[in-house]
Amino acid sequence: MRLLQNELFRRSSEKRPVEEDPRQLHLFNEAEVSAEEKPVTEEIEVPAHTRQKPRRKPLPEHLPRVEVIHDIAEEEKICACGTTLSRIGEEVSEKLDIIPARVQVIRTIRPKYACKGCEGVESEGGAVRIAEPPPEMIPKGIATAGTLAYVATAKYADGTPLYRLSKILERYGIEIPRSTMASWMVMAGDRCRLIMEMLQRELKSGVLINCDETPVQVLFEPGRANTTYSYMWVFRGGDPQKPVVLFHYAPTRSGDVPREILEGYQGYLQTDAFSAYDQFDRPGSRIVLIGCMAHVRRNFVKVIDARGKGAKKTGSAEVALEYIRKLYAIEKVARERKLTPDEIRALRKKEAEPILKEFKAWMKGRLPQTPPKGLLGKALSYALNHWHKLIRYLEDGRIPIDNNMAENAIRPFVVGRKNWLFNGHPNGAKAAATLYSLIETAKACGLEPYQYLRYLFERLPFARSEEDHLALLPQMLTPEQLTRSLQ
Repeated sequence: MRLLQNELFRRSSEKRPVEEDPRQLHLFNEAEVSAEEKPVTEEIEVPAHTRQKPRRKPLPEHLPRVEVIHDIAEEEKICACGTTLSRIGEEVSEKLDIIPARVQVIRTIRPKYACKGCEGVESEGGAVRIAEPPPEMIPKGIATAGTLAYVATAKYADGTPLYRLSKILERYGIEIPRSTMASWMVMAGDRCRLIMEMLQRELKSGVLINCDETPVQVLFEPGRANTTYSYMWVFRGGDPQKPVVLFHYAPTRSGDVPREILEGYQGYLQTDAFSAYDQFDRPGSRIVLIGCMAHVRRNFVKVIDARGKGAKKTGSAEVALEYIRKLYAIEKVARERKLTPDEIRALRKKEAEPILKEFKAWMKGRLPQTPPKGLLGKALSYALNHWHKLIRYLEDGRIPIDNNMAENAIRPFVVGRKNWLFNGHPNGAKAAATLYSLIETAKACGLEPYQYLRYLFERLPFARSEEDHLALLPQMLTPEQLTRSLQ
């Protein structure tokens, strides 16, 4: 019951306070740490110090500025001696002003032309001439590229359900049913099919792919009840500087999904311990499966959470977490020093490998003394059963210690799911996978989602060749290009 309550209500962070007792590092060989033993304390004198006054972060330079001058009255510009005051400077302060979304109607006018001299005569010259309508994402629809980008960003980047967005537009006097907006998203997603194929190829161009999956409820799935869960998969890979975040909807959680997506890929694959990935952990596989230390830590955190707030005991779970904390401390040092992959590998070889060997030996000694079906027994068994995958991150400095990059990539979808709860149709789920892919990849490449989607939707109807489509990938664009396109 305590564990269930913690799963429902506790904070999601797994960070733990570092023990203040410096002797704890020498107690790893003990099965338990005495609960009655109190740390030795020593009074120290803290010297006085000065604290910097916090400074407000300046407003972005790219925002337009509107100058408002507050001047003194003209009669106050005359000194008591009769001399006119001279301006010697000014004081400037900047405040942020937000104007709600500007809604406008774009009227496309196509003049018609005809020859009066050929009137009534059947000839090619007598036909009415008019310019072809410009290509659009949704031909004959009322939604421009900006409208589609706005709706997609609101739902998939900000987690706003379409029925709420419909209410927001009503405040502007615009009545657009959520069913209409849903169909817009499906059509927009379908038009981006070739872009998605290119992103999938780009995903497999790097040396590492992180993968994760989460359930999603989809209605009107053929042959399935509405209460049956489907799954949204996420893959993060490609160039580490401009990565691809690829979402893929599937009605199943079977290993066929990652096998299809990763066909032809050769490199590292980092995941949790879900059995669908075991197919890659075999001799001769072109894919090297990497484990996740965060999942090991999570299991030991559950042991502590199940004790309840009143428990004062310090034992095996804390010892395990201290080992893991030291491993993460090494990774933090590597990040702060901005080490190269070769330097990270050398650092891990020197400092992390001995800790891992000691950690494994401690767990193997502790496992026979622990009930296998208890939380601690499960945590120990999980770590030891997947140990060969957990230590593979030592091989290459480009591999992280955990799969948090995939979990962070899928988090926006999980947050949005809490608001819109389910997808109304499989087509909507596929469109969601496409638009989440575009938005999260744009964010990972440093692009603002709305600006990128608007840029994409304006130019995609004119793309004809593969080069045209390739130029629209987030990896090919810069924030400056998007900003100029909106001016």
